[in-house]
Amino acid sequence: MNKGIYNGLRAAINGFRETIIFERSFQIMTVVALAVLLGMFYFPTSKLEKIVLLFVIFSVLILELINSAIERIMDVVTSDHDERVRVIKDLMAAIVLLASLGAVVIGFAIFSPYVIRLL
Repeated sequence: MNKGIYNGLRAAINGFRETIIFERSFQIMTVVALAVLLGMFYFPTSKLEKIVLLFVIFSVLILELINSAIERIMDVVTSDHDERVRVIKDLMAAIVLLASLGAVVIGFAIFSPYVIRLL
């Protein structure tokens, strides 16, 4: 394998490991993602439903990674309380919250017919 590709892959895995270990929100989102994946294969979801669910899962996880990275950058920029830093962190949290709410709506729309049939 090309040394540059290997180093890049190693850095990405290290970053992912760092996120899994230290970012509580990402841990929670990963558990929810695994539950959705289990539901996706337990229920007879269509190929399109699976694609939509995978897209939503990856979108939320990616946005949470971006949020974590920006929060850490802001912590490096200043360790003092800075209102501008707080606003940036709040905006990033709002982005992840909005994506997560959208994911819940999509998940509910996809899974509710299957769950209702079980009842």
